[in-house]
Amino acid sequence: MIPFLDLKQVNARFHKPFEDAYREFLNSGNYILADQVARFETNFASYCGTKYCIGVANGLDALTLIFKSYIYLGKLKKGDEIIVPANTYVASILAIINSGLTPILVEPDCKTYTITASTIKKAIGKNTKGILVVHLYGQLVDMTSILNLSKSKNLIVIEDAAQAHGAKNAKAIKAGNLANAAAFSFYPTKNLGALGDAGAITTNDKALSSIVFKYRNYGSASKYNIDLIGVNSRLDEIQAMFLNIKLKMLDNDNLSRRNIAKMYLSHIKNDKIILPYFSHTADHVFHQFVIRVADRKGFIDYLKQNNVETGIHYPIPPHQQNGLLGYTKGNFVLTEHIHKTVVSLPIYPTMALHKVHKVIMYINAY
Repeated sequence: MIPFLDLKQVNARFHKPFEDAYREFLNSGNYILADQVARFETNFASYCGTKYCIGVANGLDALTLIFKSYIYLGKLKKGDEIIVPANTYVASILAIINSGLTPILVEPDCKTYTITASTIKKAIGKNTKGILVVHLYGQLVDMTSILNLSKSKNLIVIEDAAQAHGAKNAKAIKAGNLANAAAFSFYPTKNLGALGDAGAITTNDKALSSIVFKYRNYGSASKYNIDLIGVNSRLDEIQAMFLNIKLKMLDNDNLSRRNIAKMYLSHIKNDKIILPYFSHTADHVFHQFVIRVADRKGFIDYLKQNNVETGIHYPIPPHQQNGLLGYTKGNFVLTEHIHKTVVSLPIYPTMALHKVHKVIMYINAY
């Protein structure tokens, strides 16, 4: 069997440093918002090139707390519209709704599956106050034109960087440092994955960081002093410990993912398969290697018969989710086509080359 993702194998490389760090953690007697979280916040801010990083419980909370903090600061108000790609994972849209804001969905670019300034511009109305870009599958959004547009319209730009840890543009500026603020998820399957739920916010905005810092911990900057109505969304000390260890390997792991992607792109030769766009730069970290195929069920069944696991990211677009029907408006033909035809192939940093070659062989024989 060629697994879609072998997390046990991915994390086996870290067993010894995990065990050593865990003993240090146990002996410290400090289990909540202590040295490990502070260390990770410093390390990840430095890695992304930002002034601030605030660890939170998960990626959804990271996005939600950014929006709520901007509302608290008066940069946004309840009901304001936030433009977001129609083909994102539902968490992007849930964060907008849960903050009392209004999602405005727009179609992506058919080549990169990310939103562009041209599609955003058409959706801007009098109540539009922000743009949530999503670096989907690990592919950076073309930020230059979007930032120029946002400046001309005085819009806040937020990155959903949950799938793009370590991706960087032509100027070597990384995801997390390309907009006003960014949200990361460290769910175990991510390029930088914890061993449970975890998330973080990165920004260069001191005012925003100070509010998020309070929001995540009941609205408190110091014990028993509540400055605002906050939540309990703290990055767990033990997950921060794991992340500090794995962060050192992130660039190498992303390189391994890109090398596997290059093999797929160079050697898959089948007219039934639409391969993903790749600029052959570091702007894609291939959290997922997503192809498109017309007969998705037949293709997945064929690979399954040959002991190759696949994934679908994502089978149902947000605007067709029952729970979101009252929040999304518009017709999204391209998004629906994408969601009906996408298939994610196995890709992870410890994937053996002979397994990559087998996947290629079976696809070419399809």
